[in-house]
Amino acid sequence: MMLSRLMSGSNRNLDLPCVCTVRLLDDSEYTCNVQRDAKGQQLFDLLCHHLNLLEKDYFGIRYVDPDKQRHWLEFSKGIVKQMRARPPFILCFRVKFYPPDPAALKEEITRYLVFLQVKRDLYHGRLLCKTSDAALLAAYILQAEIGDYDPGKHPEGYSSKFQFLPKHSEKLERRIAEIHRNELSGLNPAAAELCFLRKAQTLETYGVDPHPCKDVSGNSAFLAFTPFGFIVLQGNKRVHFIKWCDAAKMKFEGKTFHLYVREKEEKRLVLTFLAPTPEACKHLWKCGVENQSFYKLENSNQVRTVSSSNLFFKGSRFRYSGRVAKEVMESSAKIKREPPEIHRAGMVPSRSCPSISHGMRLSSVPRTRRRAVHISIMEGLESLRDSAHSTPVRSSDHIDALSPGVSRETVFSDEAYTPCCSILPTPVCDPTLETAFGQQVNGAPCTTQEEEGDVSVHSVPDTEVPPPALPGPEGVSQRESESEQGNKFLQSVLRLLAVTFCLLLALLLLLVILAESDLELAFLRDIRLTPEFQQFHYQYFCPLRRWVSCKLHPIIRLIDS
Repeated sequence: MMLSRLMSGSNRNLDLPCVCTVRLLDDSEYTCNVQRDAKGQQLFDLLCHHLNLLEKDYFGIRYVDPDKQRHWLEFSKGIVKQMRARPPFILCFRVKFYPPDPAALKEEITRYLVFLQVKRDLYHGRLLCKTSDAALLAAYILQAEIGDYDPGKHPEGYSSKFQFLPKHSEKLERRIAEIHRNELSGLNPAAAELCFLRKAQTLETYGVDPHPCKDVSGNSAFLAFTPFGFIVLQGNKRVHFIKWCDAAKMKFEGKTFHLYVREKEEKRLVLTFLAPTPEACKHLWKCGVENQSFYKLENSNQVRTVSSSNLFFKGSRFRYSGRVAKEVMESSAKIKREPPEIHRAGMVPSRSCPSISHGMRLSSVPRTRRRAVHISIMEGLESLRDSAHSTPVRSSDHIDALSPGVSRETVFSDEAYTPCCSILPTPVCDPTLETAFGQQVNGAPCTTQEEEGDVSVHSVPDTEVPPPALPGPEGVSQRESESEQGNKFLQSVLRLLAVTFCLLLALLLLLVILAESDLELAFLRDIRLTPEFQQFHYQYFCPLRRWVSCKLHPIIRLIDS
């Protein structure tokens, strides 16, 4: 009776819907109920219907697991199984695949959502560029949000009330206001957003979602996948750019990520990097597989399941599920409907992209304090700013020079590339970064809850990953790492033994079929007629069969009696 009550109670819990809250690009929230067995595609379809979005293949849903690792929600899998946490679930709607040419998008609603994403990238430091380009981009945002310059409404210093970039200067603010006042008059919001996107797509860091890593020499770097290929950023330089057609293969093992670059004359170049954690490395690998499939392939029928290892019984397997860029463009060209109404939310207070009514900006923080925080965050990368350092590569052919398919260094900014720790897709296990983040984020003081580290997966601020918890004593972390390595080794051994046992079982089954069955198949008959099989059958198999029969006969007679 008690068992039946428990079973009925558990069944009722399984039938209860889960509450999902999705934070959108304009910082509004969409809440819905989904069944516990619902897949990610169902939630994504509800979101797209809510946004009246048809060109939806460029977008995705992100979430943060209890270990503070960010993931893209897989639409073919269940939501509850992926979240690894108790409802209600907090997720974020973001651009997953940046369009190579935003102007080619069919509908204005799609361009507006991409504009919001790139605007966020600029604010959080992902879209880093030279000061002149940053001023122009900020002026476009200003034109889109407040319209033409009006002396009666916009007094001197009006641009200082906005926060466009991680850090401002008075000179930059004056330049933004000058461009807005003299060069952009007459542009409506849609035109200003389109000009913003056209300028942004020409920058080196357009579409970059940085993954913090280290090269084989221990130098800090950021890896990223763009619509045009794989890039490596160090300091204020792009040290590697590999086109998607030149990227032959991506693999990972533990924390180590390998990118195999295709070269001429059957030579091979291998780039090797170390991620902060194995989970971060797997996320990096999956992002690379998805981006390469989306941008490189001609159609989705060419998508194949890829493995992270050369051995079929080891490693992870993953397959991109979705349409590729060429198919998306062809499908967009067929859209025929009245343009949906767009409710622009530029004047709405935002958690992550402050607008004109958003209060404190970075330049309101004392310059000495702001500079100290900025230097502490840039530690380890600032020294690379004026150097000619390039990521060390390991080539199977001991090639000293870079491949023609791998571009040389390019300076893309006046400053080192240092996006906010809060928006990195993987946790950064650097104590200096954690200390800086615990004190201040983009010049804004942290709340008491953030300073105490009491941030759960249900209260993740917008797209930002909560700061990693400070590690415990060194001995404890070392024991945990040794235990994890031991468990992984044991799993590999057990996997190998299981595969060996299955192969032996299959071989035994084949021998029984050959020796005992009356199947008159051509290849079986040819095997039976070979002298080797005849010798094996009469000298080994028949005696073994008689021995087994003698051992089993008493047991069968005992059972029958």
